[in-house]
Amino acid sequence: MRLLYLDCAMGAAGDMLCAALLELHPDPEGFVARFNALGIPGVELRPEKTVNGGVSGTHVHMLIHGEEEGEAPAHPHHHHRHLSDVESILDALPLPEAAARDVKAVYASIAGAEARVHGREVSEVHFHEVGALDAIADVTAVCLLIHELKPDRVCASPIHVGSGTVKCAHGVLPVPAPATALLLEGLPICGGELRGELCTPTGAALLRRFVRDFGPLPPMRLEKLGSGLGTKTFDRPNCLRAFLGEAEDASDRVLELQCNLDDMTGEEIAFASERLLEAGALDVWTQAIQMKKGRPGVLLGVLCRPDRREELLRCLFLHTSTLGVRESEKRRAVLDREERCEDGPLGPVRVKRVSGWGTLREKTEYEDLRRLALEQGLSLRQARALAEGGSDPAEIH
Repeated sequence: MRLLYLDCAMGAAGDMLCAALLELHPDPEGFVARFNALGIPGVELRPEKTVNGGVSGTHVHMLIHGEEEGEAPAHPHHHHRHLSDVESILDALPLPEAAARDVKAVYASIAGAEARVHGREVSEVHFHEVGALDAIADVTAVCLLIHELKPDRVCASPIHVGSGTVKCAHGVLPVPAPATALLLEGLPICGGELRGELCTPTGAALLRRFVRDFGPLPPMRLEKLGSGLGTKTFDRPNCLRAFLGEAEDASDRVLELQCNLDDMTGEEIAFASERLLEAGALDVWTQAIQMKKGRPGVLLGVLCRPDRREELLRCLFLHTSTLGVRESEKRRAVLDREERCEDGPLGPVRVKRVSGWGTLREKTEYEDLRRLALEQGLSLRQARALAEGGSDPAEIH
């Protein structure tokens, strides 16, 4: 499985993400030429090899009519765009459908955050910095780079947001800025002694769109490392690193707990099984067995991670009649699992994806299909076909 890992120890911004991913591209010069030919009004992507804090990497300049946005004379038409204005610019670009969908989704998430901050409808939100042409170019470049790199999975470290305050179009705001904080809801973040804005709204929205898991660098066979450099100077390298390679097929160690039961009703065993799952068991099962004196009985099995052992033992002794529990350590091969939400004809549904060990498959979440079937008066088969392929339910029997 092709894995892209983003090290956000110094935060994330659109230009740093773009630069790091550009270093991973097998043909960076060709990408730059194609990007500059897209036709974003007056925009030119110009990468520069440079050094920050002793680390060499790439910094990207997004030139607007030959000048960087922060240094150019005022161009009123570059700012104060609504979401519809941004989408009009994007609709005119010859982007692959998937990349165009990603760019629009990133801007829709930013608009949603801004709307919540200012108490307005999304259609009323006007962008300041993130509506500038260089920001539109950064987002488009990152989405297009990920589309061409084609990772099967994108992971990242917790996101360093910085501290202190940041000056923007709305005045001086705390770090992370309100819209950035909303875009980071549910994601792991950290602060620290570094003063300044390390994670921008653009960076937060891009991470939210593409990253499926956050945590330490997972086992992988590293193929290439990209370093995207920022312009600010700190007491450490201001660098976002991107790792691209093949993820190692996963395995882990688990405990198997077992006990024999011959004096509990089916209802009592079902109740105990539910409590075990709630307590963190990976799986619970029963098996018919024959016990001493020829009595029929039930073997109750529990699979768990080692750190849940004590709690699950207490649960077994509390909710079953057993006097002893056997345990053994098992090594198991596992597939990598992730879940995403997709919009279908009947509304959003969760899709589970597993990969690794030479296999890849996806499955729509049963509970979502069940809910849609009940709401729409369909069979489960019709709901699945409509959610996954858009078929006419009248044609499905």
